Amino acid sequence: MLDVVEIQKILPHRYPFLLVDRVVELEKGKSVKAYKNVSISEPVFEGHFPGHPIYPGVMIIEGMAQAGGVLAFLSSSEEEQEAAKDKVVYFMSIDKAKFRNPVRPGDKLEYHLEVIKHRGSIWVLDGKAYVDGNLVAEAELKAMIVDK
Repeated sequence: MLDVVEIQKILPHRYPFLLVDRVVELEKGKSVKAYKNVSISEPVFEGHFPGHPIYPGVMIIEGMAQAGGVLAFLSSSEEEQEAAKDKVVYFMSIDKAKFRNPVRPGDKLEYHLEVIKHRGSIWVLDGKAYVDGNLVAEAELKAMIVDK
């Protein structure tokens, strides 16, 4: 549905902090499914952990948030989407975060987010991350779209 070039038109993030490679499903105002291919060449693995590379949980949460940002922007009206270049999504809170299984280089990390609540510029999302169909992380994310 959206490749990384199209995602970069929506999100301000760039390598090494763009954590969504592709959006595969999006239902405006309801849900998004996206993924990131985790590679050993990512700088985070230089220190997390040498000889035992594990993708950091905070990066998984950030990836879910970025996928949620794509959902929020694409759920907006056409006028709001045109103004998106002057907007950014800020975290307000991360609740109920749980990390179930480690994510390693070579894994395809799938993000599944569903809207719990949307009011004005505030979005509350239920986020889950999977590898090979197994739940690896989950959290409730709250974010706000604001002017840059």
